[in-house]
Amino acid sequence: QVSLVESGGGPVQPGGSLRLSCVTSGFTMEDYAMGWFRQVGDKERESVACINSDGSTAYKDFVKGRFIISRDNAKNTVYLQMNSLKVEDTAVYYCNAKYLRNYEYWGQGTQVTVSS
Repeated sequence: QVSLVESGGGPVQPGGSLRLSCVTSGFTMEDYAMGWFRQVGDKERESVACINSDGSTAYKDFVKGRFIISRDNAKNTVYLQMNSLKVEDTAVYYCNAKYLRNYEYWGQGTQVTVSS
């Protein structure tokens, strides 16, 4: 039974930091690319960062230099270190597991609220 559980979200002031975690089970995470997405209300869910099975990473321009994605396959966990947070980073952040070209599994999301 596949499970992806995000945690680490919460309220934070602009310029602050949060570390999101996504603990997975029910599949072999090391075989999957892992990613973080975010969504504001009913707007389109957008990619934030991804880390491939070989450890290579990719970031959207709006988080480059601020966010770092990492993975610990032994712990079946992927992380998103979020620094220099901005108000516009406020969103529900979702963890995703991608196999080949398929965004196969999703977590429930964790709320990040950046406000002063």
